[in-house]
Amino acid sequence: MTRSLTCVTLALIATFTAACSKQEAPPAAPPPMGVETLTLAEEKLPNVVELPGRIEAVRTAEVRARTNGIVLKRLYKEGTDVRQGAPLFEIDPREYRAQVQQGEAALQRAIATRTNAASVVQRYTPLLSERSVSAQEYDAALADLRQAEAQVAEARAVLDQNKLQLGFTTVRSPIDGRVGRARVTEGALVSGTESTLMTTVNQVTPVYAVFTQSNAAILDIMEKVKAGSVQIDSLQSVKVELTLDNGSPYPLTGQLDFTDQTVDPQTGTQTVRAVFDNPDRRLSPGQFVRARIEAGTFSGGMAVPARAVQFQGTQASVAVVGEDDTVAIRPVQLGAQVGSRWIVQSGLKKGERVITEGWQKVRPGQTVSPKDNPSPASEQAPGGR
Repeated sequence: MTRSLTCVTLALIATFTAACSKQEAPPAAPPPMGVETLTLAEEKLPNVVELPGRIEAVRTAEVRARTNGIVLKRLYKEGTDVRQGAPLFEIDPREYRAQVQQGEAALQRAIATRTNAASVVQRYTPLLSERSVSAQEYDAALADLRQAEAQVAEARAVLDQNKLQLGFTTVRSPIDGRVGRARVTEGALVSGTESTLMTTVNQVTPVYAVFTQSNAAILDIMEKVKAGSVQIDSLQSVKVELTLDNGSPYPLTGQLDFTDQTVDPQTGTQTVRAVFDNPDRRLSPGQFVRARIEAGTFSGGMAVPARAVQFQGTQASVAVVGEDDTVAIRPVQLGAQVGSRWIVQSGLKKGERVITEGWQKVRPGQTVSPKDNPSPASEQAPGGR
């Protein structure tokens, strides 16, 4: 009986020990996590330069007083479009109207004097051959006629000047454009001698977008063009896109039309300018904008999908799969965004595999199961925003 009890006890102990051994066995390792990757390859990409700038009017006219007087009326509505020659202000014309009348009277006197002198010369001409008048008298008559003609010319010039001054009492727009606020009010005394500023007219379409770029950056582009790594057909072929101050894109594309050859000695920058149509008046002089200038194309560039890029503050990084299928986080320097991709300036090499889907679930050093997928056609396109 005792021996049977001992055997049963030993059997139970063996069974319990075996069960404990099975429970303490380590769990099987999970399979590597699957991720989607993109193998980097060199391609032809737009050479994009992004610069801040301001909008400037193609033509700006300061409307100033050209005669002295009291402003009687403002003849326009501030902030509206006006045509060239449109009346803007009226200056008291009474004094200048009286001067015109005096000038007309002086001209009539001079004409009468010239008519009389001409009739004397006409009477003396046949008498001179008959020796009824002396040569001295005839010469004096001719001198009187010439003097009378000079007086007529002088009187007519004075009259024209008086009429000009009278015309200046109606102040007109010198160009087509949008007129600004009035700098003077009714009753103000303006001076033609001091050229009192009365208002400003800006041509609103087209407009200029003006930017500054460092001379070193411009020289760098010129050297790349000379070496053949960047291809630019002509200055007129360089397209410019604008982003407005509120972040919205401007719908029309502009053309680069001017690069200043003078370097600012204080800032080391050069002025770059583009011209834009402005049919709906969304662009106003002085407005802040940001430009995206496509200065040709360059070969040997690389780009990664925007969804593959991680940002920590201003530092960008991507997850890279090594040859042993382990994950590494690689900091990169990005250029411009082209479509739904970022141009990579440094940090990656041709042939490396970048994780495009699933990088949020992996950590550095982890082994993964990569599946290489090319980017969609929309991401492969080099152009576009």
